[in-house]
Amino acid sequence: MTLEAFLEHVAARRPLDTPEIGAFMDAMSDRARRITCEMNGTYHSQAELRALMGRLFGRPVDPTFRLFPPFHTDFGQNIHIGRNVFINAGCHFQDHGGVTLGDGTLVGHNVVFATLNHDLDPARRAAMTPAPIVVGRNVWIGSNATILQGVTIGDGAVVAAGAVVTRDVEPNTVVGGVPARLIWRIGKPAGERKRIAEL
Repeated sequence: MTLEAFLEHVAARRPLDTPEIGAFMDAMSDRARRITCEMNGTYHSQAELRALMGRLFGRPVDPTFRLFPPFHTDFGQNIHIGRNVFINAGCHFQDHGGVTLGDGTLVGHNVVFATLNHDLDPARRAAMTPAPIVVGRNVWIGSNATILQGVTIGDGAVVAAGAVVTRDVEPNTVVGGVPARLIWRIGKPAGERKRIAEL
């Protein structure tokens, strides 16, 4: 299987359930681990980290991108990053289904992006279905948050530390909790923030 064929397959959200796909995913995981072990194993300047991320992604990253390692992924070739993006230490990108971070996104420590889901039927539990995660512009994702497959986070939103985001987040809102829910709308008066938080 080629990378192009795999990306077409996951873009259609078709199950990852054939021996050919499994072998391809294993090979890509080995490739990603080689690059991330090099990245995480010793000090690198930001320019060197951008070069390593470019190797991982298979395309250059913007010169404004910044990263604090360690960084972890088991694929690495379906991550798309805009300008002025910062990723803090310890983040995990399971990007088979696609992870897009818009311009100005800030990602806190130990955030997980999970684009695969296992089948609920025990007989097919090993089968996985991909769906992309899309993060808009100027989004702040707090430490230890988990963003699950198929989620879109709107421009200007904030995901509170420790949140588990299972559904789309509206622009210019703050969500938090497990599962994440609306806490307040950015720019609204304090009284409305309190009322929303009590819902």
